[in-house]
Amino acid sequence: MNNYETVFILNPVLSETQVEEAVKKFVDLIKAQKGTITSQENWGLKKLAYPIENKKSGFYHLFEFAAPNEVIDTLEVTMRRDERVMRYLTVKLDKHAMAWAEKRRKRNKAKV
Repeated sequence: MNNYETVFILNPVLSETQVEEAVKKFVDLIKAQKGTITSQENWGLKKLAYPIENKKSGFYHLFEFAAPNEVIDTLEVTMRRDERVMRYLTVKLDKHAMAWAEKRRKRNKAKV
């Protein structure tokens, strides 16, 4: 099992319940494929650097998870097919990125 981090942007016209549904769909997909969610962050509605699909903002979400390689293909195909997702990026984490992610999680917990 490898560690991954996925950031995705959801359409800004969605309601709060629709955003939660989309996030739950991806979490359930990862768990169904024998993956485990390490961390999940909702960054909220943010302005985009450039327009995507004529939208100037979007709901950002971050997942940190451990899963087999096959999960990534399934997850990305599902995101590509979902109309609510405007952009996504999945990155495999190495030991340095894992250390940085752990430090970021601790810093975020200290802020709350």
